[in-house]
Amino acid sequence: MEEVLSDSPSGRRIVRLGDTVRRPVYPWSPTIHRLLAHLEAVGFERSPRFLGIDEQGREVLSYLEGTSGGDGVRDSPARGADVWAMVVPPKGLRAFAELIRDYHEAVSGFRLLDATWSSGEQMAEGQIVCHGDAAPWNVVWRDDKLVGLIDFDHARPGAPIDDVAYALRYIAPFYDDDECLRWLRFQDPPNRRERIRTFVRAYGLDDKNDWLAHGLRMMHRTREVCVGLADRGIQPQADWVSRGWLQRDRLEEQWVVEHFAAMPDVANDARD
Repeated sequence: MEEVLSDSPSGRRIVRLGDTVRRPVYPWSPTIHRLLAHLEAVGFERSPRFLGIDEQGREVLSYLEGTSGGDGVRDSPARGADVWAMVVPPKGLRAFAELIRDYHEAVSGFRLLDATWSSGEQMAEGQIVCHGDAAPWNVVWRDDKLVGLIDFDHARPGAPIDDVAYALRYIAPFYDDDECLRWLRFQDPPNRRERIRTFVRAYGLDDKNDWLAHGLRMMHRTREVCVGLADRGIQPQADWVSRGWLQRDRLEEQWVVEHFAAMPDVANDARD
């Protein structure tokens, strides 16, 4: 019996069957399968294992037991509450940053030239394979412990800082206080400067960096990639764009600019 883990009108149906997950394949899926094989080979235990293609043409991955998902939490507040709540306390922030750092270390020696990535990029000297969607819904928690990183569909070449800056949108977070309280499981308006500092320090980066600029750069880059996929008819991005996601995304970026423009350096606050 298949258990539906994620479904959408666009046809991106993900199911669990026993100890496996069955997912649709994309033109870049063979590249991702090679990435997962590398992670297995180097002993990175917190990613799914690629197990093959089933009779329906779906990729088969090992299932990581725990709590994950919930990317639609702001549209359906009952869904995904647990995973967002886990990154509210500093302990969860640090665990998330350390997981991204450990993943980057695992792929530090992995290079694929002339590979197909969803972003359409090619790997350049000095780059690594970023996860590409390092957000709360793509990690797995078990008994308050972060045990997995999933959904590598949009892995792509980049700098390690790209994944960190991408995550800031969701863990700082780059949303207004009302959304933080209503949807993102905060009990009080977040101290975004302190949360950014906690996150980047746990990864091992300098909190004096201009993290606002890096975060905005990744918001813009993510939008470019999404539009590119939508233009090619790739789902679910095509549906997102048709339903007005671009307008909402630009408004969220505008909020960040208006409210963080006076914060050129998160290190201006008092030190611990």
